[in-house]
Amino acid sequence: MALTDRKTQAGAHPGTHDEANPASSHPNGHSKSDAKLIKSATDVLEGKSKKGFFARILPFMGPAFIASVAYVDPGNFATNISGGAQFGYLLLWVIVASNLMAMLIQALSAKLGIATGKNLAEQCRMRYPRWFVVALWLLMELVAMATDLAEFLGAAVGFNLLFGIPLWAAAILTGITAFIILALERYGFRSLEAVITGFVSVIAISYVIEIFLGKPDWGQVAHHAFVPEFKGPSSILLAAGILGATVMPHAIYLHSSLMQNRVVVREPALLKKLFRYEIIDVVVAMGVASLVNGAMLIMSASTFHAQGLTEVGSLEEAYRTLEPLLGKAASWVFAISLLFSGLSSASVGTMAGQIIMQGFMNFEIPVWLRRIITMVPSIVIIALGVDPTKALVISQVLLSFGLPFAIIPLISFTSNEKLMGVLVNRKTTKALAIFVTGVILLLNVYLLYVTFAGG
Repeated sequence: MALTDRKTQAGAHPGTHDEANPASSHPNGHSKSDAKLIKSATDVLEGKSKKGFFARILPFMGPAFIASVAYVDPGNFATNISGGAQFGYLLLWVIVASNLMAMLIQALSAKLGIATGKNLAEQCRMRYPRWFVVALWLLMELVAMATDLAEFLGAAVGFNLLFGIPLWAAAILTGITAFIILALERYGFRSLEAVITGFVSVIAISYVIEIFLGKPDWGQVAHHAFVPEFKGPSSILLAAGILGATVMPHAIYLHSSLMQNRVVVREPALLKKLFRYEIIDVVVAMGVASLVNGAMLIMSASTFHAQGLTEVGSLEEAYRTLEPLLGKAASWVFAISLLFSGLSSASVGTMAGQIIMQGFMNFEIPVWLRRIITMVPSIVIIALGVDPTKALVISQVLLSFGLPFAIIPLISFTSNEKLMGVLVNRKTTKALAIFVTGVILLLNVYLLYVTFAGG
């Protein structure tokens, strides 16, 4: 496969977009660093590269790390801290299970983009009735608003804790910073991937420090990481929140878009090889996200729950309580990780929102307008004085209800041999994906019962 211009690639790939749909590529055109990456990836796929293993996988790393930001956003902070404070290490297994689900689902999303050259939203637009497409789009826009709420609240709280900036002003500052981060797209997708990966690294390092300071009970950690347990309806509600915060609907749509025109190949053998490399990207990125989520809950369990502080549910309270328990450094590390989480996820959320709108409706608006529109609900909620952490937890539960409407179409499309060719789901993969969807649906039905029956 020769290195070609991105528009040429798109034209050569079955099902990719033409110039009438410029938003479909990520980003439009490519920089010198992008061209170098594509050339390196091409050489690896065609067996021309003589580099070592780690050097060979490097050109394929990045897309899953952008998607993984959704798995370490401020909503995760809220649900994991609440879960750890109330129930100790009990719900650690939910984080492990949720991230295993995320690995499977993100791999399927990436595979759809690689095999078809179109993202999940575009496939829905092409294959479903118009009324259903509009309904799906409206639902995903509501999901995007819930996501934005979590991201803006988290970053705003981070700015507030670190610098004392009022929450409403911190929310506006978050939007401005997100604009700046997204502006990196003009320098090529590799620049944006590097910055987002750097943000994820800061969050991960922060929680390595937090765990070191907290001195958890590793025996309990090992037990609850693999033994499923609940303790009443409240624990199930929090488990749904953790699931909603971990397997994010907008990240499913996003990943398929990140892969659709990144490295374009047509030969069946090269498609399989490209997908194998993307699986490595997914496993590493989601593995890091899983460790960060686990570290959040472990920190909360080993500090708050261990001290009998089971009602520590707010981010601000966690920040204030960490200092007398673990020292000032712990509280600052917590606030820094929260800030970086909010800023990176706000940027990625805007990308996902653009993809959802363009994919479902074949319509796009300027990024700055999209950012302003999605900022408004968050700023209004902050201005009304709503408790940020309660709003975060509720937003994550709402996200879990949007998951089936992303996962079911994804399974349907990736199981279609005519559409996917050599990358069609195997029977075991399809069965496992259906099982995951069933678990999510059952959990949501139970939540409805608890909510409306007062169970």
